[in-house]
Amino acid sequence: MKFIPINIPILGREEKEAVMAVLESGLLTNASYEGGRYVKEFEAKVRSAVGTKHAIAVNSGTAALHTALVAYGVGPGDEVIVPAFTFEATANVVLAAGAKPVFADVGEDYNVDPSDVKRKVTRKTKAVIPVDVYGYPADLDEVREVADRHSIKVIEDAAESLGAEYRGRPAGKTDHAGCFSLYATKVITSGEGGAITTDDDEFADAARLVRNHGMREGYDTSVLGFNYRMPEMAAAVASVQMDRLRGYVEARTRNARVLTETVSKVPGAELTQVGSDRTHVWYLYTVALARRRDEVMKRLREKGVGAAVYWATPVNRMPLYARLGHSKPRLPGAERAARSVLSLPVHPGVDEAGIAVVAREFEKAVRG
Repeated sequence: MKFIPINIPILGREEKEAVMAVLESGLLTNASYEGGRYVKEFEAKVRSAVGTKHAIAVNSGTAALHTALVAYGVGPGDEVIVPAFTFEATANVVLAAGAKPVFADVGEDYNVDPSDVKRKVTRKTKAVIPVDVYGYPADLDEVREVADRHSIKVIEDAAESLGAEYRGRPAGKTDHAGCFSLYATKVITSGEGGAITTDDDEFADAARLVRNHGMREGYDTSVLGFNYRMPEMAAAVASVQMDRLRGYVEARTRNARVLTETVSKVPGAELTQVGSDRTHVWYLYTVALARRRDEVMKRLREKGVGAAVYWATPVNRMPLYARLGHSKPRLPGAERAARSVLSLPVHPGVDEAGIAVVAREFEKAVRG
């Protein structure tokens, strides 16, 4: 029985040739403000795909978020609103900047609830980080409306949503900041990597300085910065992967369509990330199960289907954040999501026969 993993990196001959070209050049990285040849090539493709004036390549999605916070001057005494239902990095970068994360609840689609964001704003709030959970964009206009009213920045955590659209705009299309991840199993990959997008010239300049130890010309550090540069080998792979983005999203969408035909007929299973005003890239195809979630996952894995739970514990209840006093009050939307979500394989590596297996075994497992 061949196991179908929840996600895999999909690499081909072109990526190997790109890496070899970097190795043969001997120019493995570039410490300039602008970055090296492949970094600039990758950034140009991101700008074209997202439609922003600027794209800044960095070495992880976490680095993208932290860079954005530092470039905006977020620090001690500031608060940043983040959803409780996300990967820990969204909150960890706030601590890394010296600020305080303030956790907001999420709605039925697992994305941050704009009305709770509004309730959590204080005079100390400096930014809000909505997350496009599983590749489905958050209610960005509603969050932006709250942010503009209070003069705070919106940093879109689009780690999982490259290629998605919200009300006709690509994810990450903003005059504030969009942050992407190129981790090994993301929509496209460079192994590790990330990018920041923006239409703001001043912010883009600040972000480029932060990623390069605050240096513009040689050793002339002028602001606090870090080594968040993307190496040339990673950028070369990322550049090739950008050419595959549309095909990857189309394949994920085809597979998702097959799963939805089954899920819509299974009692107790619900697909909540649906809406006419946005498109999903199906980084993770996630259903809500009314009961027996863990049992269903176990049965699927026994049948070779790599079902997984992202995430079983809201971030505010993780041991670190519980010790910091964030576990109360409880957030019902995040709690509900954490106990009900189950993700199924939908990536481009799952062929027609494979997705039929996923659909069939899911229905059997749920019906018990």
